Amino acid sequence: MHLEQRFGRTTPLISLYTSSSEETINLGTIIGSLLKPGDVIAMQGTLAAGKTTITKGIAQALGVEETVTSPTFTLISEYEGKMPLYHMDVYRIDTTEDFVNLGTEDMIYGKGVSIIEWSEKIMSELPKRTIVLKLEADDKGGRNITLSNFDRPEFIEKAEKYIIRK
Repeated sequence: MHLEQRFGRTTPLISLYTSSSEETINLGTIIGSLLKPGDVIAMQGTLAAGKTTITKGIAQALGVEETVTSPTFTLISEYEGKMPLYHMDVYRIDTTEDFVNLGTEDMIYGKGVSIIEWSEKIMSELPKRTIVLKLEADDKGGRNITLSNFDRPEFIEKAEKYIIRK
């Protein structure tokens, strides 16, 4: 675990590795089991990095029964579970103003969980409490994942097998 400076404060930076889609989904269920109403996850990574795959696991943990798909063309998908899950994809958004005009404030500051793919484009509009999850695919089908601003001590124990110790 390393430390990262974000929003003027130091937060733990957790490095993880999953070797398959199944493990990525499982890691998502661990993350999802620790989420609280109002949590926002800023997902970052290239095409096919695993953003929607890990979201499937988060959705499972939140009790979502619908199939989770990438909201690339719909921009926002809303799912019902233990609490609402707002899955956003801002790849096609040009400005932060476009993001705000989608009515996202009610979701981000509401009682559900918001997951935003391609969040690099709109970070200035997200609250300081935003959890940042970065994914990078490797050439073996695995994912290098970093998680920051996720202050849930029980996560380290639950995700032990995925944590990279340096």
